[in-house]
Amino acid sequence: MRVELKRVYEQGESAAGYRVLVDRLWPRGLSKAQLPLDEWARELAPSAALRKWFGHDPARWEEFRRRYLGELEAQAGELERLRVIARRRPLILLYGAKDETRNQAVVLRAALLMRP
Repeated sequence: MRVELKRVYEQGESAAGYRVLVDRLWPRGLSKAQLPLDEWARELAPSAALRKWFGHDPARWEEFRRRYLGELEAQAGELERLRVIARRRPLILLYGAKDETRNQAVVLRAALLMRP
């Protein structure tokens, strides 16, 4: 199973695979035509309250991670559906955050890989 992460603002060739935007809000400054994707999985993004509380503050990362994993428990069916896709072809999780190591896509990838 292959799950990759890609920031939507990175220039370059689109990686081959099933491309899923995992942000609740559409990335600023990009039109839908500029972002090739197969799916926009808003329901897998952190809740608005959790996203606002986190505010990409590195000091809140571990607690954000714990809370978001808790939210993802309610999305077991969607996670399994993405695992099935990832077993067949690369799954590319797209996100807009500037921080490439502390964002929801990192947590979502870990959740997907917990149960292969």
